[in-house]
Amino acid sequence: MTAEKILVVDDEPEICELISINLTNNGFIALLADNGAKALEMVKNHNPDLIILDVLLPGPNGFQICQELRKNTDIPILFLSCKDDDTDKILGLTIGGDEYISKPFSPGVLVARVKAHLRRSRMLKNTKQENTVLAFPGLLIDLTSHTVMVNDKPVFLSAKEFQLLVLLARNPNRVINIEELYQNLWSSQSFGDTRTVMVHISNLRKKIEKDPTKPGFITTIRGVGYKFNG
Repeated sequence: MTAEKILVVDDEPEICELISINLTNNGFIALLADNGAKALEMVKNHNPDLIILDVLLPGPNGFQICQELRKNTDIPILFLSCKDDDTDKILGLTIGGDEYISKPFSPGVLVARVKAHLRRSRMLKNTKQENTVLAFPGLLIDLTSHTVMVNDKPVFLSAKEFQLLVLLARNPNRVINIEELYQNLWSSQSFGDTRTVMVHISNLRKKIEKDPTKPGFITTIRGVGYKFNG
C-alpha cells in the first residue's frame, strides 16, 4: 500500500520535527508547512490524506485555513493548539475540524489518533455494499460518491459529519447513545471528550434540517443519545 501523506502545519520547528519523526517511524510521509499560505499551497499540490493543523499561525490562522479547505475538501483535519479552553475547541469542531488536541501532547497518542482517523476514512471510502445509496424523504446519501442531497440540493459535509450521518442513517429509528457514537467515530473515550459528538450533531443539523431547532431527521433522546428518523 502506498504510504499515506500527512501534512503538518506548525510554525514551531521543534514541534514539526517531533511530529515528523514519529509519523515517519510509523510509515507515513510527513509534509511540513510553517505558515498558512504555504499550507494551502501544499494541500493543492500534494493532496495529503490528513492534516495536523496548529491554530496559531502566521498568515491565515488554523481556523481560517480549515474554513477555506472545507469549501471543497473533506480531508480529516486534527487541530493542535496550546489554546485549551472550550470556546476554541467548540469553534474548531464547528468550522469543520475532526478533532482538537491540546499542547503539550503525547506523540504516541497523536499518531494513534492519526491512524484512527485514517482507518475510518479508508473504511468509508472502501465500503462496498449492495445498497450504496441511503434514501429517505427529502434526504439522499450516496456512499460511493460521498455526496448528500437535501431536497435535491447538494450539501457539503466534512468527513466526520458524513461518517456520523451514515452511522445514524444505517440504524434508522434506533436510539444510539453518545458514548457509542464517540467510540465508533473517535475511538477510545480515554483520548477525547464526548462533547465532540454534540458539536458535530449541531453542525449536521444546520446542514440537513429545515429547522435545526426542530429537527426532523436527527432527534435528541434526552439523557440517552440520538435517533435518526428513517
